[in-house]
Amino acid sequence: MSSERKGTVGKGTAIAIFLVALIVGLAIGIAAAPYFAPPSAPVVTTIAGSVTTIAQPAGLSGEITIGAILPLTGDLATFGENDKLAAEIATTEINQFLRSAGAPWTLKLVVEDTGTNPTIALDKITSLNAKGIKLVIGPMSSGEVRNIKGYVDANKILLISPSSTAPDLAIPGDYVYRYCPDDTIQGLAIARVMYELGIRAIVPVWRGDAWGDGLQAAASKRFQALGGTVAEGVRYAPEAKEFSAEARSLADKVDSLVKSEGLTKDKVGVYLIAFEEAALMFTYMQEYPVLSSVKWFGSDGTANSAKLREEKAAADFSMKTEFLNTIFAATKSEKFKKLNDQIYTTLGRTPETYAIVSYDEMWILALSLLAAQKYDADAIIKVMPTVLSNYFGASGLITLNSAGDRASADYDLWAIMVMDGKPTWMGLGTYVFATDSVSWVAA
Repeated sequence: MSSERKGTVGKGTAIAIFLVALIVGLAIGIAAAPYFAPPSAPVVTTIAGSVTTIAQPAGLSGEITIGAILPLTGDLATFGENDKLAAEIATTEINQFLRSAGAPWTLKLVVEDTGTNPTIALDKITSLNAKGIKLVIGPMSSGEVRNIKGYVDANKILLISPSSTAPDLAIPGDYVYRYCPDDTIQGLAIARVMYELGIRAIVPVWRGDAWGDGLQAAASKRFQALGGTVAEGVRYAPEAKEFSAEARSLADKVDSLVKSEGLTKDKVGVYLIAFEEAALMFTYMQEYPVLSSVKWFGSDGTANSAKLREEKAAADFSMKTEFLNTIFAATKSEKFKKLNDQIYTTLGRTPETYAIVSYDEMWILALSLLAAQKYDADAIIKVMPTVLSNYFGASGLITLNSAGDRASADYDLWAIMVMDGKPTWMGLGTYVFATDSVSWVAA
């Protein structure tokens, strides 16, 4: 990014940013709602013995719209539902805050369904732009982000994805920001986890898109560096509706690996990089006994998936293979707990981390609007670093790298286990980025 895009703040916004920083700073670590309390009295300065009231800069008024393009249907449908609810919760809280602060504007959230489809995502962002909406959260998949990136950049639309992680989309100076880390870190995490669990050879199975290709490459490179073997894997089409050929090919590869490398089955793993099509895929995989005899590992595309938990065949296969998944870890603060509980109460399931991030994205956009007093992507990008540096969100502190992505993160480890007689996602540990180690939950 240029120095201007990285956050140089003009004098015209300095006072507003100070007010936002003061408000956010007071809110850090406070569990009670609302999280952001307005000052109890007007802000004043004393100059040569006189008192001067600092008025909020004029600019925004009426209803200010933020768009959201999320997968409410398709291969990430339950994740999209989680993220939509989180964004709605944030919008309600933001408007309460704005009213209590006496702001002359409120926030409106407009949600569009991408169907987890890159082509539809482009249609939706084009439609939002035609309505003058220049601030957008989403989409969730890297395939969608890649397909709309050119349009977003050309039309100066600020896009903040909660979950796009493909490493090749980490591009400085563009209009795409990602409040999650890219998959170079998730690759480190899952490789370390597999190796620590005694796995010495893996067969990858991955979704053939921007996200799947990037994560497969990152994880394989790291696993080999640790001393493991990565066999030829199975790359499948994202639009696939049945997986008989993939199951047969994978069974042959796992069987061949065991025989050729002389490894016992407890040393061999399958690394699956998929979205919620994994639930359907598992119905095909269970037909081959060899595939149920080795451990399976997954990613943020399947961690905490309601579909995998709710569909019996998928849940049974997950438990039989000890299917262990990584997803970047939010800071477990009172803010996190409150939002997590709200979503669980409404939807009956624990949300994935990206829903927590979607909540934070709404707040950051609102606070940046308050600071900039201008509905303009470049103006928001200019003040956003200052707002971020003073914001402690439901996902924790958000520090961005030069590409506008979350700079680092730990990764939680999730697997489906039986609890109270039913399949339940359980947190089993955390990969700690700073030490490249795994901390397991005590049994």
